[in-house]
Amino acid sequence: QVQLVESGGGLVQAGGSLRLSCAASGRRFDDMDWYRQAPGKQRELVATITRGGTTNVVDFAAGRFTISRDSAKNMIYLQMNNLKPEDTAVYFCHAVTMNPPLDYWGQGTQVTVTS
Repeated sequence: QVQLVESGGGLVQAGGSLRLSCAASGRRFDDMDWYRQAPGKQRELVATITRGGTTNVVDFAAGRFTISRDSAKNMIYLQMNNLKPEDTAVYFCHAVTMNPPLDYWGQGTQVTVTS
């Protein structure tokens, strides 16, 4: 059974840091991503990391967030620094396989940033 389990969310003051973790089980994945969804807004991509370790971070997170991957442990991480109140959202781990083309979601972890 495939599972993605996020952890590491919480309450932090603006300017603080959090490190999110996503533990994957059940199979190996190709691309893995972090998404977020703020109240009343659509889910949006935050960062992607490929099986080979190539990363991409979207503009609002560039310079503040770093995605990394430990393939041996089948985990990805999101280091978030200099957090802002607008980063408040539920953060989701997402994973895809190319063959067959499937994708999976975790249950999400809440990040709340206070001013």
